[in-house]
Amino acid sequence: MSINELRSVNTFVLTAELGSIRRAAEALDMTPQAASKMLAQFERHLGVRLFHRTTRKISLTEEGQRFLDVVRPSLVGLTQALQTVKQTKTEHAGPLRIAGPRIAFPSIIGPLLEEYCQEHKEIQPYVLLDDRAGDWVEERVDVGFRIAATPQEGVVARRLIPFQLIICASQNYIQKYGIPADLEALRTHRCSAYLNPSNGRPSPWFVKVGDEITSLDIVPHLCTNDEELELRAVLSGMVIGQLTSITAASYIRSGKLIPILIRHVCEPANLFVYYGTRTAQPSRARAFIDLVVKRLANSTDFVLSSSELAMAANKLPL
Repeated sequence: MSINELRSVNTFVLTAELGSIRRAAEALDMTPQAASKMLAQFERHLGVRLFHRTTRKISLTEEGQRFLDVVRPSLVGLTQALQTVKQTKTEHAGPLRIAGPRIAFPSIIGPLLEEYCQEHKEIQPYVLLDDRAGDWVEERVDVGFRIAATPQEGVVARRLIPFQLIICASQNYIQKYGIPADLEALRTHRCSAYLNPSNGRPSPWFVKVGDEITSLDIVPHLCTNDEELELRAVLSGMVIGQLTSITAASYIRSGKLIPILIRHVCEPANLFVYYGTRTAQPSRARAFIDLVVKRLANSTDFVLSSSELAMAANKLPL
């Protein structure tokens, strides 16, 4: 049913119920002439007369009465459905579909989602964690997060924080194996590698050399696609790891991890929040996005300054 047909049906039902084209027109914020013309066009479209008309009175024909009996319950149901949809757009209730990478979600987005759901207890989160780029349209994602060099086309994106890569070791590791003097020396050290989610192969490390970011192939002592497992291995002194600042910042600040080769720390990408146009968003999604931007945009909680890195690098074991 087209919008014009729906408007015609609504005009017909109101006219029949109120017994007057003028009253129906007032209820629909139309002129009586426009309402009368719409009814006449609707009758021609159906090929039957719906009303008997005189200058003083209007009444249903037999066909009009049958049509009213059939269409009125459906129109009531449709009106209720439309009101429900409009209401959910302004309510902080219902499902909230979120997608994001495994790396960033548990430590950054997870706590924000908990905070949001404490405030809005009728929200039903649906969370999809995947490091690969999925089809968010097909998966009906309301809010997405992605670590990327540039935002995805076709959606609105808001940059949150830079994504730092920091080579780290624990004090236990340094006491056992020492500190590599340069990138070349890493070949003789026990290093970890993160498995590429798209092909399952060990990813190279990305390091800053001069003003350029370049890839560095390592011989891994440990390979995993779970950053939590890699973090535990680095904390235990089993390996040196190149960790994200999202994962490592708090451990570096507490002294549990020591950043090494800090001149090679790089920022190859940023963490973005993605969403559709604000006019099409339900309010529950808009409110969550607003919270994320308020808490994370340009936050230093998960980003280490040059001075912080330098101070932390000097906390060597005695």
